[in-house]
Amino acid sequence: MSDKSHFVEIRHAQKSFGALEVLKDISLNVERGQIVAIIGPSGSGKSTLLRAINDLDPLTGGEVWLDGVQVNKNLPHRQYEKHINEMRQDVGMVFQHFNLFPHLTARENVTMAPKMLKGLSSAEADKLAEEQLEKVGMLDRIEYYPSRLSGGQKQRVAIARALAMKPKLMLFDEATSALDPELVDEVNAVMKKLAEEHMTMIIVTHEMDFAASVCDRVLFMDQGVVVEEGPPSVVFKNPSKDRTKEFLRKHLAGAN
Repeated sequence: MSDKSHFVEIRHAQKSFGALEVLKDISLNVERGQIVAIIGPSGSGKSTLLRAINDLDPLTGGEVWLDGVQVNKNLPHRQYEKHINEMRQDVGMVFQHFNLFPHLTARENVTMAPKMLKGLSSAEADKLAEEQLEKVGMLDRIEYYPSRLSGGQKQRVAIARALAMKPKLMLFDEATSALDPELVDEVNAVMKKLAEEHMTMIIVTHEMDFAASVCDRVLFMDQGVVVEEGPPSVVFKNPSKDRTKEFLRKHLAGAN
């Protein structure tokens, strides 16, 4: 049984691809309403850890719990499919590359899952789409196809699509790294708004300023382990580990 006081609980997460060990015995907890940033060099296991939370990248060992229910249960195939589809309705995920359906308008991209998975009528789903697209500043583009949208606009539609499922948890996997610099701010602004609404979020990011200003906790990962974690004021301004100091020195120098 999970400790219900922890909203997200990762216990002894391990992940290997053949002989390559990508996650090495990681345990961490995230509380309801917390915003947690995961930073670190490429190949450190950040995205693998994030994707393990909704079992998109199943762990080799360890457990993931969400709101008192184990996500990565060992079940017969049909039972597992039913279980994981139910769990994933509680977890919104926004990827680096939008993943919008190109043949659907912004409205249709947002309404598709609520109609299919939650049985909403077209009218109910349309109302929901309008609410969520307005929240991300995209209501005026509701009938546009993705080909007519900028990268930042596509990503905001992707966020609206995830929010339309009314998730308990939002995962952002490098949501701004594929965007031109001038478009990053508009996506970060939407994420800041969600933070103000106390949406529980786990964010893999290279945006140090965003992590410092918006997040409650920062985890620094390297070579498959969490090297250091704590409030942004401590991790960014007074890190205790040499690997953290070296990463921040390089990264912050590159950003200036």
